Amino acid sequence: MSINAPAAQLSSPPHVTTKIERADAAALAGLGKFGSATIHEAQGRRGAVQSGIKPIDRDMRFSGSAFTVVCAPRDNLMLQVAIHYARPGDVLVVSAAGMPQAGTFGDVLGNAAKAKGIAAVVTDSGVRDTQALRELGLPVFSGSISITGTVKETLGPINQPVTFGGQVIRPGDAVVGDADGVVVVRREEVEEVTRLSQEREDTENRLIEEYKAGRTTIDLCNLHDVLRAKGITTDLDDVDPDHGLGARS
Repeated sequence: MSINAPAAQLSSPPHVTTKIERADAAALAGLGKFGSATIHEAQGRRGAVQSGIKPIDRDMRFSGSAFTVVCAPRDNLMLQVAIHYARPGDVLVVSAAGMPQAGTFGDVLGNAAKAKGIAAVVTDSGVRDTQALRELGLPVFSGSISITGTVKETLGPINQPVTFGGQVIRPGDAVVGDADGVVVVRREEVEEVTRLSQEREDTENRLIEEYKAGRTTIDLCNLHDVLRAKGITTDLDDVDPDHGLGARS
């Protein structure tokens, strides 16, 4: 079902763009197996959304395609339009001018989003009814929690590139979130970043086994040369100069 305006009222470009390219669902699921920090590091420390946007429950995590929407401050009209048009598996990325005093999203809209199969809601504004949202099981990440309501007055764009949390997010880009935060991956880079994330995780797992065997980060990360170049000293230098932090490994 569409929401149509008379032809004379249509914006250029239209307020609502429904046809966007999305990454393959299986590829998104594969990317979502990795933590946000791992993905961020694997893609060259890119894509980290500002750290103030956090899950309302630390056990919440998600992965999906960005369905972007811009709301005016203290106004959730276009968020409701976005829920109407979003597809199952989409992540609503709601740019609302970072208004922490407004509860832009709550349990009523949460149930509407859940019924549509929306994967998560991520907003730089506030949310409310957080206990009910936790029980609903819909991942919600927000800039704040606020009981203050909103109006439904102002039109805005849906599925145009948005600057959100310090990142430019395009419709259809991959978005992954967990207890550590939210990271964005360009749609066309999902498979490559998944591969790099797996390589990084494998390397980290090998390091952990080495630590358990008694080696340290100083040894395994080759930090002796770095520390020696910086002139580090310890109280062992005079007693056992071959085993100080700046000693050759």
